[in-house]
Amino acid sequence: MIQLGYYSIYAALAATALAGALAFFAAIGRRSDLLLAARNSVTVSVGFLTLAVAGLVYAFVLGDYQLNYVWANSDQDMPLFYKIGALWGGQSGSLLFWTWLLSLFAVAVVIRHRDDSGRLMAPVYVTLMIVQGFFLTLVGFVSEPFSRAAMIPFDGRGLNPLLQHPLMTIHPPTLYLGFVGMTVPFAFAIAALVSGRLGEEWLKKARFWAILAWLFLAAGNILGARWAYVELGWGGYWAWDPVENASFMPWLAVTAYLHSVMIQERRGMLKVWNMMLVITAFLLTILGTFITRSGLISSVHTFARSEIGPWFAGFLAFLTIGSFGLLIWRRPMLRSENTLDSFLSREAGFLLNNLILLGGAFTVLLGTFFPILSEAVRGVKISLGPPYFNAIMTPIGLGLLFLIGAGPLLAWRRMSGGGLWRAIRVPFVLSMAAAAILILVGVRHAYALVTLALALFVGVTIVAEFVRGIHARRKGGRESIPTALGRLVWRAPRRYGGYIIHAGVVLVFVGFAGAAFTREYEETVSPGESFAAGGYELTFEGFDETAGPAVETILANVRVSRDGRDIVRLKPHRSWYSKSEQLSTEVAIYSTWSHDLYLVLAGLDQGGRNASFKVYVNPLVSWFWWGGVVMCLGGLLVLLPRARRAAA
Repeated sequence: MIQLGYYSIYAALAATALAGALAFFAAIGRRSDLLLAARNSVTVSVGFLTLAVAGLVYAFVLGDYQLNYVWANSDQDMPLFYKIGALWGGQSGSLLFWTWLLSLFAVAVVIRHRDDSGRLMAPVYVTLMIVQGFFLTLVGFVSEPFSRAAMIPFDGRGLNPLLQHPLMTIHPPTLYLGFVGMTVPFAFAIAALVSGRLGEEWLKKARFWAILAWLFLAAGNILGARWAYVELGWGGYWAWDPVENASFMPWLAVTAYLHSVMIQERRGMLKVWNMMLVITAFLLTILGTFITRSGLISSVHTFARSEIGPWFAGFLAFLTIGSFGLLIWRRPMLRSENTLDSFLSREAGFLLNNLILLGGAFTVLLGTFFPILSEAVRGVKISLGPPYFNAIMTPIGLGLLFLIGAGPLLAWRRMSGGGLWRAIRVPFVLSMAAAAILILVGVRHAYALVTLALALFVGVTIVAEFVRGIHARRKGGRESIPTALGRLVWRAPRRYGGYIIHAGVVLVFVGFAGAAFTREYEETVSPGESFAAGGYELTFEGFDETAGPAVETILANVRVSRDGRDIVRLKPHRSWYSKSEQLSTEVAIYSTWSHDLYLVLAGLDQGGRNASFKVYVNPLVSWFWWGGVVMCLGGLLVLLPRARRAAA
């Protein structure tokens, strides 16, 4: 199995180098036969990488502990799906998995664009193979997943307990698909710069892949937040951890690009800006990978410090210099066809949206790397925690939320102040009325009040867009409201899918507003004793214990009641993993549409009789999760193929 793994990686590297070389000479000589051979070599590389991945998965399932990576991330008693998920549970295996996903994207590009112009596609393949070759070099020579142990142990050390959660099998692959997926629009941008084909061709081809990467990044961030919420036991879902930031920054950049590209398509403006956004979004994915794998910045998510960091730093420098050098070279060919006619226009709204999103990305980048900067300048490593991020990102987020509602109401080219007021007066008045009601019922938190008022403002504008569309369809025929809605969305999925995404963002912001009213309680009780928390009465009824071959668990039985009526029984617990010698705390959550009751078994006394609990009452958390679902559904709708829809 070890030899099979190494030979497969080396063969994939050879096929990757061959594909890149053939595509390079196809671009120079405009040779269609060489381009076809390059495509075939891309397909061969994915075959060998699939064999390597299958070999490592087989080693996990078999329990082949002569592989250092298998020994470090599994044991005999782990369930099968965790053994499969352990493929990306450590550094070298996750790099192999990353490379395999990239090869799948490359083959998907070959299939989707098999009939496209070779002048554009040949540089695309060269760029993809350069990135794929870098990752293959890492797994083949630097961080080797098939390295052999000096002695063959009887059993493995086991997967980190924090990773032994069902979301382990979903969250990392989803996020990796988003990171890897950004390579494709980057490749199209580089190909356009190299070939000089800087019209709309590359833009239209790259847009699909950018939306796909955006969708996976959005889903990955939401799933990661959910994992942190149910696993880490601190009562929240986002702590501005460096690795959380690493996945959030490229999402902000690609979101800016997907909005800005509409101006280029409609008005021929911001061509240099859009190129810069695509390049920046991809570079942020490489930077995020560097943060995760170098060990340079401390995080609960990062891998241990390793020799892989300098490789990523060098590759990031190469990509930055090369891509922006090409952009500077081609800048004279990227002149805008029009200029901004008015600051009161949809173009100006999109541009302001871009500036806000990039401002947020820069804020997160600065806060993430500040410990390194402070150590270099002052010799003291100073970390910027949630207070810094919240203080800056909250007003940035509110500005973005306002633009989500006001932007679609702006006209292209120019709009009068009176026209804007007529467009926004109904949602504005309703949002002000809602703010007044919230103040009357006792809401005093300024940011939460503004957030909820703006959420209503944006929600009304989104509903109004659907109502206008449905009314127009029913006016011209006899369609029912559901039929009119379905056909409206089906015939313009890009537009209405965007509105659905915006609706999801509104729900997410409502969830954010709820965090301002979180309440926290701590109690130590004996069996049979009760305590109050957030309008609930919690009664501790004693412990249950379970013991398996590798894990011992203590569960606290807690009966939850309200107004004398039993509602639910919660069982927070703590588990000791003997092989890895780590303690894990698992929370118990009771969710409603308005709040979560979040229960943590914080500790036990030495006699094992009394229990200490932490309780968080988190308002509106479920709105955040449903907002993420709605955003992803809107993203799927935007991806509907336009040609097939027109034919239908």
